[in-house]
This record gives sequence, C-alpha cells and structure tokens, in this order.
Amino acid sequence: MAALIAVVTMGKYQEVIQFLYDQLPMYQRSGAVAVKKDLSNIRYLCHFLGHPQHRMKCIHVAGTNGKGSVSHMIAACLQSSGRRIGLYTSPHYRDFRERIKINGQLISEQYVIDFVERIKPAIEKCKPSFFEITVAMAFDYFVKEQVDIAVIETGLGGRLDSTNLVVPLLSVITNISYDHQDMLGPTLSHIATEKAGIIKVGVPVVVGEHEKEADLVFRNIARDRESPLFFAEDLIQFDKPTNNLTGMILPIAQNQTNLDLDRIQLELATEYQINNCRTALVALAILKDLQVATIDERHILEGLKSIRNLTSMIGRWQLLQSHPDVIVDSAHNEAGIKRVMEELRNKAYPVLHLVIGFVKGKQIDNLIHLMPQNAIYYITAPKLPRAFDAEEVLQILKNTGRQGKVFESVSAAVKEAKRQASKDDGIFVGGSSYVVAEAI
Repeated sequence: MAALIAVVTMGKYQEVIQFLYDQLPMYQRSGAVAVKKDLSNIRYLCHFLGHPQHRMKCIHVAGTNGKGSVSHMIAACLQSSGRRIGLYTSPHYRDFRERIKINGQLISEQYVIDFVERIKPAIEKCKPSFFEITVAMAFDYFVKEQVDIAVIETGLGGRLDSTNLVVPLLSVITNISYDHQDMLGPTLSHIATEKAGIIKVGVPVVVGEHEKEADLVFRNIARDRESPLFFAEDLIQFDKPTNNLTGMILPIAQNQTNLDLDRIQLELATEYQINNCRTALVALAILKDLQVATIDERHILEGLKSIRNLTSMIGRWQLLQSHPDVIVDSAHNEAGIKRVMEELRNKAYPVLHLVIGFVKGKQIDNLIHLMPQNAIYYITAPKLPRAFDAEEVLQILKNTGRQGKVFESVSAAVKEAKRQASKDDGIFVGGSSYVVAEAI
C-alpha cells in the first residue's frame, strides 16, 4: 500500500510541477516577459497565506555572483550550531524541490502538491509568475516548519525581487558586476541601486567586495536608511590558500571581527570562493554581535568544511569524476566566467575540453573571449525555449579563431568529450546553470 501511495504521489507531483512550468510565466523559459515590475502579486499571495514573510527570522542575500554560495555557507554554519535552518535558492538543477530546503532536506513532494492546490484561487486571481509562486511556497513552508532562521537568496535583482517583502536580521550583497542589464540597468550604478533595494531601515548590511561605482550607491542608501554598513574586504584578509579539487585551507592574515579564527578549511576548491567565504564570515560575525543565534567559532569551522553534506549544495565547481577530471560550474555572466576560466588555467591541464551552452540575453561574444583560445569546444544548448542556438555559438567561435563542433544534447557533448580526453585532461561543463543541470 505504501508503495502505491508513493507512486500516486509522484504522479500528482509531476502534474503539479508541469502546471507550474506550463501555466505560469517563468523567467528561465520565457525571459523578461515573465518578470513583473512590481511586488503586487507576491504581496497578494502572502496576504492570502497570512503574511508568512513577517513570521520568520531571516537573512537576505543578493548580488551578481556568489549569492548562492554565500547563502549555503551561512546556512551550513548556522545549521552546525544546532539550529533548524531554512534555505531558499534558485534556480534548481535536477529537482524543483532543491529551491526550498531545511537543514539540507528538500521540501516534500506532498507539501508542493498541497500548497499549489491550496493557493489555486489566488493563482487564478493574480496570475503570478513561477518565481512568485515559489517564493510564497518557501515563506509558507519555513513558517509551517518553524525554522529558527531562513536564509533567503534573491532572484535577479533586489528592489523588485519577490523575496523583498522580508525585513531580515541582516542584508548581504556579495558583489556587483554586469548581468541582466536589460532588467537591472546599463551601468554598475543602476545595477547596484537595484541590488541595494534589499537594504531595510536600521538593518545591518554586509557588502562582500568593493566596486567604486557600487560603493557610492551602497553608502548613500545605507546612510539614508540608517543601516550599519560593513565591507567584508576591509575586515578580513587571507594569506595564500592551499587547495585541491575538493577544498582548500585559508589562513587568516588580518581579522577585525569578533571571530577568534586563524584559518578556515573550506569544502569548496576554487579561489573565487575566497571572497564568498569572507563575506559569509563577516555576516556570521555580525549575527554573533546581534545575538540572534548562538554561534561560535567551532560551528563556523564545522559548517565551512562540510557545506555540501549539510546543505545538499550542488552545481558549483562540482567534481563529477576524476581521470579525466569532469567539473561543472553554474557561472553564466562575464565576471563568473572569468573567474572560472582563471581556475581552469591554474589547473594547467594538458588539454582542456569545454562543453558549453548558453541562454539568450547574454553577450555571448564577450563570454567566448574570456575562454581559452586553444581549448577543444563541444557546443550544445540546454533543453529550454530561451536556449541560445548552438550553431550561432559555433559561428561566434569560428569568428574568434576557436574551433568546435555542435552536439544535439548536453549528454552527447559530455560523452564525446570523455571519449576524446586523456586521463590527465580536464573537461569543463558550463555556460549556463541549465547546461549544468543536464550534466549532473
């Protein structure tokens, strides 16, 4: 009987997920048309649900790159302190439920089914987007499950992001660089203004990385809202790390926080995670000061060395196999791709095989120019209406003197890369989180 119930639940769950995908606008599938330029829908949904956003403690994380990693780091450390921690991130890779977790456990299929059934009257009235529904579901779930703290990652922006109904204990902005200019604005100042929309009156804010144009925006908005502002780069500095493909040791050279730490063992191997780690540490130091969580250094050390296990984190510099190394990473904009390519160059593989695909809305030429000239390219496209045509990518490659071949699917491209690579070579899969999703 239990097995039969499980089969029925699975069938109903797939129907509900298909309903969300097919009936509701979804940015990843439809593009900017799916993004509503105000918060009226999410306000209506939360009103329908009894305002769950006001009944939970949370940390709100925005930024161009690294916000997912920082969210996972903070969640892992808080979880290590024995707390019940909710984590909302996007997008998902294999299963919709990856977006909503408590202590690394995915939201249940039955909860998703019941939630969508419960709010169908609201869906019919306000016609919300996929993201708005998902945010409302996360808020509702975290309140119903009585999490101690929820870590909430924004979607594209901040000011008009559906998550921005919360008044958090702490706001975090990882960094600012060019991405989604069609929606966030053409300059770094415009983008910073949108991200800074998560800064609430009197709520402390941590900014992970300095950027001259963005810093001015953050200082002005934080001053106007009387929000204490902290730049992580000013408070913690690391010595040169030692790392391998599965983690690294970060000696702390300077520390102006209340954390008594001399080194960190981080279960993430890439040097671009150093800035993310610093941002998370400063956020945790402020939470310790605020006395909103009983967290000490041993919890932080345990959390950072066990992030993947504690939070079920996937898709970010994930080693799928060795000999040859197959690495996936969800970097998808100029700053992210640049950092990933630097990591790959540091590995000094005899031959680098790049399985790449993109979605529309990106400056593909700029992304290609950041990639090695002498790599072997396997070009594909994710199974998505917004996928950038692989043949067009091939033409861009040829125009830059690079060589590649088009494959009908991500799996076919990865299979051929494995066939061609020697055991000492490196294979990288990326360009879009949706390419990564089909590879893992």
